[in-house]
Amino acid sequence: MTRHKHQLSARYTKAEWAMRVDLAACYRLADRFGFSDIVWNHITAKIPGSEHFLINRLGLRYDEVTASNLVSLDLDGNVVDPGSASSEEGVEDVNVTGFVIHSAIHAARSDVHCVMHSHAEAGLAVCVLKHGLMPMIHDAMPFYGRLAYHDYEGLSTDTGERERLAASLGDNMAMILRNHGLLTCGETVAEAFMNMYYLDRACKVQMQVLSSRQEFALPSAEMCEQAAKQYEYFPYGKIEWPALLRLVEKHSPDYRD
Repeated sequence: MTRHKHQLSARYTKAEWAMRVDLAACYRLADRFGFSDIVWNHITAKIPGSEHFLINRLGLRYDEVTASNLVSLDLDGNVVDPGSASSEEGVEDVNVTGFVIHSAIHAARSDVHCVMHSHAEAGLAVCVLKHGLMPMIHDAMPFYGRLAYHDYEGLSTDTGERERLAASLGDNMAMILRNHGLLTCGETVAEAFMNMYYLDRACKVQMQVLSSRQEFALPSAEMCEQAAKQYEYFPYGKIEWPALLRLVEKHSPDYRD
């Protein structure tokens, strides 16, 4: 570790710095896999041993997020640590919609440590469909009977929506925000990212199939449930995350700064 990196990490506990590094890696991966939206959208992670959570600062692209420029907030929206990018030109306060959406989940779910929100095109398309996600392919099966839906309420700037968001999510790890986008959760950053990866891919394939206007076949409800239960024995992220971190290290090693 360079002296500069040591000085940055020394500001935080070992557990918080590790979470910051993981979350920064997630932002870089989200950008690489098409889940970013210029300076919009947000991914958050709870700081271990605390009710505070980390979020990107509005004005930074996902490929600019680093471990040190993440902002920490409490559940009331107060900035606990502004991050190292707080004085940069064009960098504003935290996106209020990010606070509303993510604080809702972090406050309600002690088992969730990372929440990811995306406006990726395939998810935007599926969130408009009345029937939502269909169990068309392997990647959709983990979400069978385990995918929540939340009705559109405009921009999420009303803190009153937090209770409704949490109620809509229930005990699920993924949710379609109707007319808005996708949201995934995880006990780890890795799990939340992989949930988004597979949910997004299921949406992409669904829209490709529907656009073909050809007849399609769906497995039976019994088979879909069986597949969903099989996936419970293979939690997302455990195997994939080390490989994904190697990808970030190769192409964006400054995420640790």
